[in-house]
Amino acid sequence: MTVPAVVLVIVLAVSALSVGARQVRLEHAAAQAARYAAREEPAERVRAAASALAAGAAVTTRREGDLVCADLSAAPGVPLPLPDLRASSCALAAPEID
Repeated sequence: MTVPAVVLVIVLAVSALSVGARQVRLEHAAAQAARYAAREEPAERVRAAASALAAGAAVTTRREGDLVCADLSAAPGVPLPLPDLRASSCALAAPEID
């Protein structure tokens, strides 16, 4: 009778680790995308860099003064009713040359 409970706990623990690892990858992808966007790389390259680190992530970029920010969101990747994972990172924009 306790075997199903143990299996459930193990499945939930593995799922939590998987979601945590995906969040870390999403944070790294957001930082990389922000750096590429700050260097004024093409939008396709920014998306490709983010997708290489976090498959299936949706990327949006925005500018806030001297900063260029990348916002990413992705599904948690586990069959549990969890909200989308989100990550955001900003980088200093390339200086404008007159």
